[in-house]
Amino acid sequence: MKDKACHECRTITTDSVCPNCRSALSDDFSGLVIVMDAQGSQIAKAMKVTENGRYALRVR
Repeated sequence: MKDKACHECRTITTDSVCPNCRSALSDDFSGLVIVMDAQGSQIAKAMKVTENGRYALRVR
């Protein structure tokens, strides 16, 4: 299955709807950030991510 990214929360998934916010997904995204410690990560804070997971840097 092809990975897709959410327009709202930038979560990367293979589902047809975002599992976090139930928003639409896009095939057109760039960059990948894997957050393993959302509470202690400076990158997660900058991206406003509160849960561990895979995130896109940019979604078009």
